[in-house]
Order: sequence, then structure tokens, then C-alpha cells
Amino acid sequence: GVTVVLDTNLSDELIREVEEELGYRLPESYLYFMKKHNGGMPKKTYCPMMDGSFPVCIEGFYGIGRKKANTLCGEMGTAFWLEEWEYPAIGVVICDTVSAGHDMIFLDYSDCGTDGEPCVVDVDQEFDYRKKRLADTFEQFIEKLSTSGELDLDHN
Repeated sequence: GVTVVLDTNLSDELIREVEEELGYRLPESYLYFMKKHNGGMPKKTYCPMMDGSFPVCIEGFYGIGRKKANTLCGEMGTAFWLEEWEYPAIGVVICDTVSAGHDMIFLDYSDCGTDGEPCVVDVDQEFDYRKKRLADTFEQFIEKLSTSGELDLDHN
């Protein structure tokens, strides 16, 4: 569940405008999630990497919109991370992490094209924008989220 609800009054028109501005079709599972929550801080914040390396801890989800800073087309949205932080143009920033911008969670359209089903990756600015896959779909990403207590965080 998400504790902070931003604005769940999400119109299909706004979704279309945001998709057009971003140049990507957002996955159905993401839209379903956003229509319920549209951003905010989840209770489960840890996502294990698919390669078994240390899990990433997300800070919050970016909502669909442009008025609030932490929305897909907002002041701190995808364009900001590509222009100001030089993240690769692989897709759409959907979550920030506890690293304060040094790694971000993307819907990655590199393999599927702008209308395909993107995978979810962590892009690490500290390591030359290294991409690590978190999940094959947004739905799988949500299903994998857990609390720190549910994960074995002792491994290196």
C-alpha cells in the first residue's frame, strides 16, 4: 500500500498528453497502479536485483502529471534527469531512491521500442550509468517490493 496519495483524479486525457510529451506508451500495469495511487511513498521500499546483488531502496513513485515537481513531466521529471544529470535516454524515470539522485528507477524501453512492454531497471550514475534489471515488467516490479525485514540484507 501507499501511504501518501497525491492526486488520484487521473484523466485519460492527461495520460495521453504525458505519453505524447515523453514519447513512450506507459504500460497498462503502471497506469492501473497510478490510477489507484498516482505517486507517493510505498510501505514496501526494497527491490532485489535480478542478479542477486544488494537490493535498491526506493524513496517514492513519480506520479503522472506536470504540475508537481516529482511527476513524469514535472520540474524533477524524466527530462530533468536526462538533461541535468545526463542519465541515458532509455525511457521514463518512475522512482527515485535513497541515494538522492545517484541512482534512479526507469521503465527501460531499450529492447521493446516506445510502444512495447518496458522492463524496470536501476540506473546507477556513480558507476557510469550502469543498468541493473529489477523486473521484466512493472507488474513484476511491484510484486517484488518488500520491507527490509523480509529481505536477507547480510549478503554482499
